Amino acid sequence: MRVYFDYNATTPLAPEVIEAVNTASRDLFGNASSVHHYGQQAKAAIDEARSAISSLINGDPSEIVFTSGGTESDNFAIRGAAEALEVTGRRHLIATAIEHEAVLNTLKALARRGWKTTLVPVDQTGIVSADRVRETISRETSVVSVMHANNEIGTIQPIAAIAAVAHEHGALMHTDAVQSTAKIPVDVRALGVDLLSLSAHKFNGPKGVGVLWIKRGTRMLPILTGGKHERNRRAGTENVPAIVGLGVAARLAARKLEAEAVRLAALRDQLEQGILASVPGTIVNGDRQARVPNTTNISFERVEAESLLIALDLEGIAVSTGSACSSGTLEPSHVLRAMGLSTHRTQNSLRFSLGQFSTAAEVQQVLGVLPRLVEKLRNLTKTAVPSRA
Repeated sequence: MRVYFDYNATTPLAPEVIEAVNTASRDLFGNASSVHHYGQQAKAAIDEARSAISSLINGDPSEIVFTSGGTESDNFAIRGAAEALEVTGRRHLIATAIEHEAVLNTLKALARRGWKTTLVPVDQTGIVSADRVRETISRETSVVSVMHANNEIGTIQPIAAIAAVAHEHGALMHTDAVQSTAKIPVDVRALGVDLLSLSAHKFNGPKGVGVLWIKRGTRMLPILTGGKHERNRRAGTENVPAIVGLGVAARLAARKLEAEAVRLAALRDQLEQGILASVPGTIVNGDRQARVPNTTNISFERVEAESLLIALDLEGIAVSTGSACSSGTLEPSHVLRAMGLSTHRTQNSLRFSLGQFSTAAEVQQVLGVLPRLVEKLRNLTKTAVPSRA
């Protein structure tokens, strides 16, 4: 039996989503901008999905803009808002040091064009305080971007408190909710944000489709220019089958959110406690309370994470060393580094992320092979690990 514990990278499609995407691909081939029957069929399906996703996050359908995924949504949020506010003289952007590369590299790109950028540090648990944001914000700040839940360690940020600080100074608040949507309740009104990004493939929807929620009245410039699609906010013919799949995934997530969070937290805790008890020299990275229910990030002393990942894969178990978008880089995790962890610890950590199809049997399978693999790798380096006191 193969085990997939890399749900934060991407998720399998729900059966209902597969059926909906296939049906839409076959039957809803019209261009949603066309006024004839076929076009209006497609438009109606898009509007239905728009309502489903807005209901999931407590938005309004008119505030939903469909994109190609989380990266485009983050780019649109930051670039669109920053450029719209440029005429006001606000050319300062704030994010945290543990943001996704879609945010960090967008800030770097804007910095090369003259924007001032600030990365707020996090504490050793991976959480940034509103007070740290307050120390860096000014009347020149246009956008504050802080992810809701971190993709590597799962920690949840105090978005509502940070949004209040941003608004006190006249700045817009964006949150990347790619890793929190459908795992915990996400309510744009309660969070107090102006912009929120999410991606379908993180909750059993199709790849290549996402959303930027834009609070009504927020000034934005489009980053794609062309036709008048999405209320003049995002040009390009809509990907109808993918959007339909996103809508189905959103409805499924809304129905099972509370029960699934409880189930996954129990499995995650069983896995985490089993690893800590059976493998000496292990420690959990990040806050163990303020985090999404499906994620644990664990350091294995005197083991190279890549070697352990490969060893697990050979046993039929898929995990990751962090963000899939950083796969292949030799650099240590920027998230763990920002938390102040040692260089070695930033390179010996694995992320285990569970999801809809994860089971207790799979947890036991991992626990059954992991201690042996770790011991084998440590023996290869001829380095003993002291037992727990």
